[in-house]
Amino acid sequence: MSIYNKINAGFKLGTADPITAGIEDVVYIFNQNDVTLTYDITNPLIVTGLTAVSAAKVYKFEGTNNSFGTTSKLAKTQVGPRYTEEIDFNIAGLSVDIKTQLTAMGYGRVCAITVNNYKSSDSAIELFGAVNGLILTDAERNAADETLDGGYKLKLTNPDKLKEPYPPRAVSIAPQSGTATYASTIAALEALVAA
Repeated sequence: MSIYNKINAGFKLGTADPITAGIEDVVYIFNQNDVTLTYDITNPLIVTGLTAVSAAKVYKFEGTNNSFGTTSKLAKTQVGPRYTEEIDFNIAGLSVDIKTQLTAMGYGRVCAITVNNYKSSDSAIELFGAVNGLILTDAERNAADETLDGGYKLKLTNPDKLKEPYPPRAVSIAPQSGTATYASTIAALEALVAA
């Protein structure tokens, strides 16, 4: 029996740590088959480990001025709830290297990790595309667009007809000794980032 067919707790909004919208201007992206995910044995909504396959790397994309955003939307299906996940971000550049990465994200599946501005939660860091991956579905460039200085406006989302079975997973990775913290999770991610 699924642990998700009955509610088992409530919540309240507090004034001590009011929720903050948005994500940091960074997204970690990796090829779906390049990193093995380890889940909490009692809760599949928590990723407790990321292990690079062979010499695979995680690639860090950085932006500025709230140029990144995420969306997760419930879609009711005949077999239960499914989630559409999206990550919007901008790339201020126009090189062959950038175009190569855009092409790769359009053909291959990737996963992405974002960092929420709201840190007082066990979901401060989230993984998108855990099961079915994400693909680049929009890559728009308007050379005259002054807001992006002629750069690209991008959207990663689930492949057609392949929604995720869960909302974005929380990423919480413990250090070699001790319990998982925000800092230990960021350190684990940064250890996998390509130099």
